[in-house]
This record gives sequence, C-alpha cells and structure tokens, in this order.
Amino acid sequence: MQTSNGDDAITDINVTPLVDVCLVLVIIFMAVAPFAVQAGIKVLESRAKAGVGKVTASENVQVRLRKNGTLTVNGRPSSFPRLFQDVEGALSASRDKMVIITADDSNKVGDVVNMMDTSKQAGAEKVAIMKAE
Repeated sequence: MQTSNGDDAITDINVTPLVDVCLVLVIIFMAVAPFAVQAGIKVLESRAKAGVGKVTASENVQVRLRKNGTLTVNGRPSSFPRLFQDVEGALSASRDKMVIITADDSNKVGDVVNMMDTSKQAGAEKVAIMKAE
C-alpha cells in the first residue's frame, strides 16, 4: 500500500514503547505493593460448644459493654479512660491472661476494637469476643 506521496504506509506497530510502559508500570506496582498491605486483627470463628470444663470465671477477665454504654471489668464498673488500669489489674490475678469481651449488637464496632486494643496493651495474651445474651 502506498500513500499519496509515494511512501509505504506503516502496517506494523512499534512494540518498544509499549514494553517500556509496561515495565515502568510493573516497577511502580512492585514499589507500592508493600505499602498496600494493612495490618489487621486475626479473627477465628469459634467452633466451641458449651460444655463442662475446668475453666473457672476467675481464670479469665470479663470485659462487658452494655447497650447503654456502661463498661464493666469482672463485674466492677469501669470506663474507657480507666479500662487499661482495670484490665491490667485483673490480668495480674489471671493465670491464662485471657480477656473475654462481651458486647451488644447495638454497640459501636469502634468501641469493641478499642476494648480489644486496650486489652492487648494491658498484657492479654488471648482476646475472645462473645455476643451478649
């Protein structure tokens, strides 16, 4: 095929710029990928069934957030500013270093996450979440 000025028309595509752009994109994605990973909270679905066991209530710490927003640690009134000290004190008497968080469906997720984070900072090795009855 010829153009009006007599030159041959370009019938193939130049692949070099396409490969250059693709390689640049690969390098950019490789550089950005480590920043895209977000740390999360590992949550395992409970498959436990109710039964009789050797665990007593004194071996773990019960943190409860009620519908009206009141917070208790092992049945004693607490508040979010005092939660760290209360959980830390309760964990010092706990052998298992486990905190069981009980919250109602109407509570904010942020409050429950705050309770989990504070419990871990206070020294809890295990944190469990229970639905309020």
